[in-house]
Amino acid sequence: MTSLAQKLEAVLFYVAEPVERAKLAALCGVTEEEVDGAMASLAQSLAGHGVQLLHVNTTYELITASETHEVIEALRTDEHTRELGKAGLETLAVVLYRGPISRVSIEYVRGVNCAYVLRHLLIRGLVDKVPDPKNARAVLYQATPALYKHLGVTEKDALPDMAEVQAELDRFEHERTNDHHEPITTTNAGYTAT
Repeated sequence: MTSLAQKLEAVLFYVAEPVERAKLAALCGVTEEEVDGAMASLAQSLAGHGVQLLHVNTTYELITASETHEVIEALRTDEHTRELGKAGLETLAVVLYRGPISRVSIEYVRGVNCAYVLRHLLIRGLVDKVPDPKNARAVLYQATPALYKHLGVTEKDALPDMAEVQAELDRFEHERTNDHHEPITTTNAGYTAT
């Protein structure tokens, strides 16, 4: 049987970003105090490993251990010089034309998990996380000023073929909703599958 610490470790590994204690408790069907206890156990079991548990205020996150700095820096340098690839470009386009947008919404449009790609775009400084005004515990992704500068545009509405791309995304999401009978909620931040 899987322990609570194992479940929490898997969640933190999967999301690859800070997670509120309350959200972890709700996901696992336990109290916040039980989460804290399991996290203390997890932190002990990770001692001497390549990852460690970061606990800031009411959030938990898995991070690389400081002893691995040299190899992680080499990997980061490699990520900065490698091409974005099709997945990176598709995700970046969704963020550019629909952002600020949640990860769930990006995944809804692309049809695949985007956690790794978004992390890669964050590392490169092409997208930023911003608080979701409708949910204090969630984040949205948006293009950075550096990306707009690189593209040679001064505002979102100046992106190439903005109206056409928006119309095509609307059409795609409408067809996908009708095919899968999944309702979409329109917000200022984009589209969120409900």
